[in-house]
Amino acid sequence: MSTLRSRDNPRVRRWHALAHDARTRRAERRALIEGAHLLAAYLETGARPTALIVSEGGRKKPEIAGLVRRAGVEPSVLPDALFRWMADAVAPAGLAAEIEIASSAAGVAAAGHAVFLDAIQDAGNVGAILRSAAAFGVDTAVLGHGCADAWSPKVLRAAMGGHFALRIAQAPDLVAALAEFRGNLVCAVATGGEVPAAADLTGPLGWILGAEGQGVSPAAAARAALHVSIPLAPGVDSLNVAAAAAILFYERTRQIGTGGAPFSAPS
Repeated sequence: MSTLRSRDNPRVRRWHALAHDARTRRAERRALIEGAHLLAAYLETGARPTALIVSEGGRKKPEIAGLVRRAGVEPSVLPDALFRWMADAVAPAGLAAEIEIASSAAGVAAAGHAVFLDAIQDAGNVGAILRSAAAFGVDTAVLGHGCADAWSPKVLRAAMGGHFALRIAQAPDLVAALAEFRGNLVCAVATGGEVPAAADLTGPLGWILGAEGQGVSPAAAARAALHVSIPLAPGVDSLNVAAAAAILFYERTRQIGTGGAPFSAPS
């Protein structure tokens, strides 16, 4: 178990870059996950991290020590202050791991239930959508230009391990990615769409979601044969996109569980 004590150490500087610089993550196809929950979720997939980093205080915690043993990777130890500098979290838990970002080359073509995100910049929203996607059986998430980086620490924390149940692709041209999808595309719009519960949402399906303010771009929206709008109370004109995503994903799950029948109100 080696102890690294300087910001000038090349390994420490690289981990800092993985935590804070999207260009480094894209170039190296590596990310830094922080905390016991994310590492445990990653290990559940059967994968092993490229490197483990613990703080001097963190290595004394039984939960962290147990995960280190389970990972089977000799950790590097950093003084607490240096670990805080390296990590992204305001109050880091004292455990981080470098992981490989899985290839997404065949993601769109192989998808059966996908979500396409159009310029959703808020990292918390992107992470929450990925968390709900994993919970409701979405298999592929495609992030278009202008979205928060899927592998940033903030998105990883908000997704709570959802990344490891999904194929995740970042598409410079979202419209081109939509053209590759082989199922039915459904675009979520604020108003004027069909009520989700009355639409047939079974079969291979791809959701198109945009940020609350600007919504989905006209070019992306034009790829969808069906537009849906979630009914809201009078006086409410929009819904947080992450909340809307969870509602839509659930509605598809409900329809599949009821034999594919859209909701029919009693007469």
